[in-house]
Amino acid sequence: MAAAGQNPHGEADLVMGFEPSSALDAGCGTGRVAVELARRGVDAAGVDLDPDLLARARAKAPDLLWAHADLAELDLGRRFDVVVAAGNVVGFVVAEHRPAAVAACAAHLEPGGRLVAGFQLRAGWPTLDEYDRWCAAAGLALEARYATWDRQPLGPAPDYAVSVHRRASD
Repeated sequence: MAAAGQNPHGEADLVMGFEPSSALDAGCGTGRVAVELARRGVDAAGVDLDPDLLARARAKAPDLLWAHADLAELDLGRRFDVVVAAGNVVGFVVAEHRPAAVAACAAHLEPGGRLVAGFQLRAGWPTLDEYDRWCAAAGLALEARYATWDRQPLGPAPDYAVSVHRRASD
């Protein structure tokens, strides 16, 4: 992306707008988002189901917490200011486990924390209405929605959306 003149860190840029001290990269893959957030001073961690991708993340940043877990069963025993699910994570979760994965991500949020997820809107993947229902059931309220990670407005027939849901302050 950088070679093509595009910003490879749009996800981190958006997350940093919330001024987090901690963030969980849910479905982190090779750790690109968590590593960038840590570089910017955030206490970042990552979780993924793929051990090979996690090994690549650990090689990049061995001092960060990298957890091997299914998002639907996630329990790290701590909370974060932001949980970010970039790279179509929600769509890649097995369909019947998506509500549980959203609930587990929400359970890892500090009061007032945000779940930020971006995913394509395509057949067989969650609709925005479904995703909003899962978030509401997990105690989250929609705060903002964008067409891109750089906060472009959502048009009338989007094919991608970035949603920001917030946990109520206790």
